[in-house]
Amino acid sequence: MAFTDWTVKSNRATVSGVTRPLTSKGIATRDRIVVAAAELIRRDGVEPTALDDVRAETSTSKGQLFHYFPGGRADLLYAVAEHEASQVIADQQPFLDGLGPRGSFRAWRDAVVAKYRAQGSRCPLGTLTSQLRTSEPRIGPLVAGMLDEWHRQIADGVRRAGVPGAPLAHAAAILAAVQGGAGLMIATGRIDFLETALDAALEHAGLD
Repeated sequence: MAFTDWTVKSNRATVSGVTRPLTSKGIATRDRIVVAAAELIRRDGVEPTALDDVRAETSTSKGQLFHYFPGGRADLLYAVAEHEASQVIADQQPFLDGLGPRGSFRAWRDAVVAKYRAQGSRCPLGTLTSQLRTSEPRIGPLVAGMLDEWHRQIADGVRRAGVPGAPLAHAAAILAAVQGGAGLMIATGRIDFLETALDAALEHAGLD
């Protein structure tokens, strides 16, 4: 599932709504702005992060910012949400795509726990679900789509593992364990909630 669309709307009224591809330099600049904004939001939160903060962090002008994000803050927040959604999935690779064979779920579990331990309260999942989701109307469906894709990929791994039971139900329990465990970790700083919940979900499904 693709979360990033590297195009930008022209700000000329005569071609309103027409999109044009960015150059390689433009892609790099836009990417740098999005990554910087994501880091600011993880650190400071959505509401305190203003466009001027992003401009200062990236040494970009107001004109540059509106060139890449014609809708201003709303477009930038959506781009950050796309980035964070992609990051949630990318952080689990190649283990997520490799789910199925014996030992693969344990390897994925260990990678997930290690990543959340390293990220702590500044994890992309927390930013998406607790801050960005309600900040812009388009972001809620984006987050739901990311979770649906994540659920599907886990379910595919369960099918490949060939364990008894319904793959979608097992995958839902596993995903809920990650989501709930990560939420508790963000609130308390304790990684053992995530470890315990994920271990229990995998054991219940009969996955190593």
